[in-house]
Amino acid sequence: MDTIATPASCDGATTSATTARPPSTRVLSVDVLRGLTIALMILVNDPGDWSHVYSQLDHAPWNGFTLTDFVFPSFLFLVGISIVLSTQARMARGNCRATLTGHIFRRAATIFAIKMFLTAFPHFHWTHLRIFGVLTRIAACYLVAGLICLAVWNSRRRAAILVAITATLLIGYWALLRFVPVPGLGMPGRDIPFLDPHANLAAWLDRGFNTFTQHWLHTGSLYNHDRDPEGLVTTLPAIATTLLGAISGLYLTSVEISRNAKALLFVRYGVLFAALGLVWSRTFPLNKNLWTSSYVLFSAGLSLLLLALFYWSIDIRSMNESRAGKALLWPWLVFGSNAITAFVLSNFIVELAIWIKVPAGPLVNPANPSAHISAWLWAYRHLFARHDSTNITSLAFGLAFTALCFLPNWILWRRRIFLKV
Repeated sequence: MDTIATPASCDGATTSATTARPPSTRVLSVDVLRGLTIALMILVNDPGDWSHVYSQLDHAPWNGFTLTDFVFPSFLFLVGISIVLSTQARMARGNCRATLTGHIFRRAATIFAIKMFLTAFPHFHWTHLRIFGVLTRIAACYLVAGLICLAVWNSRRRAAILVAITATLLIGYWALLRFVPVPGLGMPGRDIPFLDPHANLAAWLDRGFNTFTQHWLHTGSLYNHDRDPEGLVTTLPAIATTLLGAISGLYLTSVEISRNAKALLFVRYGVLFAALGLVWSRTFPLNKNLWTSSYVLFSAGLSLLLLALFYWSIDIRSMNESRAGKALLWPWLVFGSNAITAFVLSNFIVELAIWIKVPAGPLVNPANPSAHISAWLWAYRHLFARHDSTNITSLAFGLAFTALCFLPNWILWRRRIFLKV
């Protein structure tokens, strides 16, 4: 990977370390994977009844790994790939380093602002807003990983540097949780159980951060009251997940490696990372809540294997050129074309449906049919669970809601409108 495209200088002159014109940054397999991931993210976030959910469509309670636990790290992995694709495309258009830096900050700030709007909507009460969350983590990982990639972009050893930074984050995070005493509680593995759900350094820092925001900003809350799955220090290994995606993006766009060799490379490293994650999990368990280093490696390994499969079948074997292939890939391309828009819209619809109150009706509340319930619950009970709520009815509702969120993306797709956050 010795071919380096460097950003133009901001005074209009170009730094000419470019030895070859950057290749096209459109990688269809990445678009399809992004769309599939967003669809899964909406599906697992919005069942009809949280009391009736198939185990693979819910997070592991603590240590463990389910399909749902794979969705978010897969998306961050794709964010890392997109950072490389976007940077190459903007450099090809002549963007200078200052412009690229400004774009990274603006996009991260926009994602965070959208998150805070959704958190405040519809009541806009300031006192107990949750600052952490999925969009907050996406914004933070995009910001830090994007700036790191830009900082090392001109180096001919940029992939090796990113690997070193990633390894430092993963090993350093493990050392923090394993060897740093939790104030007031003691040493993990000696005074308190290692990775105790409530007595760990990450949870202690989340509580401290929330106390700080409550005192100085007069707002803040944690998802699990005394800890948060998208908390402060757990963002460090999540950044490592994004950087692993960026490293993969560098190889994906390399003009010096054949496409077949790239697919094989992704398979080899996918198997290696997944195996390393499983081995490490024997002493540092797979844990999405704490985003453990073993979880990072294992999920990145699975992401690489999926990338290899999709890259081989779509970009190499041209699956999309057959009629059946087009039909199979089309929904995920539509979702992936405006991925963040689809996710934000799904959150907005949920908040709106919970806020709107309607009469329950005799089906839901025979004793008091005029009692008001949320439009969300009304739709589930009247349209999907008229007789009883089961895992099947809950899944059916989630699939229907995912299809509903697909429709606006389809309209944007037909009009060739691609909203850039």
